[in-house]
Amino acid sequence: MARNFQILVLNQISQAGLKRLPAEQYTVGKDIAAPDAILVRSADMHKLDIPASVRAIGRAGAGTNNIPVKAMSARGVPVFNAPGANANAVKELVIAGMLLSARNLTGAMRFVTALDPKDPEMEKKVEDGKKNFAGYELAGHTLGVIGLGKIGCLVADAAIKLGMHVMGYDPEITVDAAWSLPSQVKKANSVAEVLKNANFVSLHVPLADATRKMVNEQSLEHVRHGAVLLNFSREGVVDEAAVLAALDAKKLACYVCDFPSPHVNGHPQVIALPHLGASTREAEDNCAAMVADQVRDYLEDGNVQNAVNFPNITMPRESSFRIAIANANVPNMVGQISTAMANANLNIHNMMNKSRGDMAYTLVDVDSAVPQAAVESIAGIEGVLAVRYLPA
Repeated sequence: MARNFQILVLNQISQAGLKRLPAEQYTVGKDIAAPDAILVRSADMHKLDIPASVRAIGRAGAGTNNIPVKAMSARGVPVFNAPGANANAVKELVIAGMLLSARNLTGAMRFVTALDPKDPEMEKKVEDGKKNFAGYELAGHTLGVIGLGKIGCLVADAAIKLGMHVMGYDPEITVDAAWSLPSQVKKANSVAEVLKNANFVSLHVPLADATRKMVNEQSLEHVRHGAVLLNFSREGVVDEAAVLAALDAKKLACYVCDFPSPHVNGHPQVIALPHLGASTREAEDNCAAMVADQVRDYLEDGNVQNAVNFPNITMPRESSFRIAIANANVPNMVGQISTAMANANLNIHNMMNKSRGDMAYTLVDVDSAVPQAAVESIAGIEGVLAVRYLPA
């Protein structure tokens, strides 16, 4: 009989995702006491007492800063996300941000809103005032894209189609991203090179130690005069004080971001939006569906796709009896696991092991049912973080 999995949701998760979890196998709710998995959007989980029953966490979005990933890794719990599922939504917002700044649209809208519709001189005031909001077209200008993942590639492609020149920088570009990148994109060798040459600079990098305050006082020394900086990535990838100083010095013409803060709000050259990057029906549906599928595949078959702390590993079932093992990436682990199975008279039908940094993960299909004593024996191996028996 198929097991019923308990899923705790911490935010409003799109029904497009929850419907991917069949009701006969999954109980989903906000009051699950001992969940097998947690689905979350923006809720801060760092101070949450995460039950020991949790085997997976799914973030219906890209960033996982609201999840204690390191602590989950120590427990052998994968943290899944949905990279690229909101890419089109963010791409469109970046294009909107460029248009808002280039055409002075926010100032123009404030000007019109302040007009008295009963004023008989309204039409004349419109004609007299519009000269204050003259802008420029995107075509022919250069966009620099820092970070060439799914979103960065889509932004680059859209800008090219608008007639812009595009240069990109990403020292860790993946093979898939490289294949997706339009051939017209000129390669840059550093952040400084992008800042020096681009009229618009759009940031699309995750927040990590290497990217924290990537745009700072030193890097902004290279910025092209009158450039527009767009940040729809993470607030922490820019040094806000340095950006404000560059705005005040007229080195930067505008800062467009998705992260209002006490520092940037109210500055006349800042356009701050209220975290709208993934706020479309389509993006929310895509993210929820993607992460629900990943969590289900992991709970039922142990496969891992798009976990930020586990290696990707997918092994088609060749047996009804499967064991999934998360362990520290240390020598002789596979040998010890194999020995424990041999001692339990289990014949290995198929095995796959992959690693990522300090974490390793092993899937094993065996030819017969696995006794609890064998599971406990594997769990007792030093360095093993979590063991799950997954009979079909």
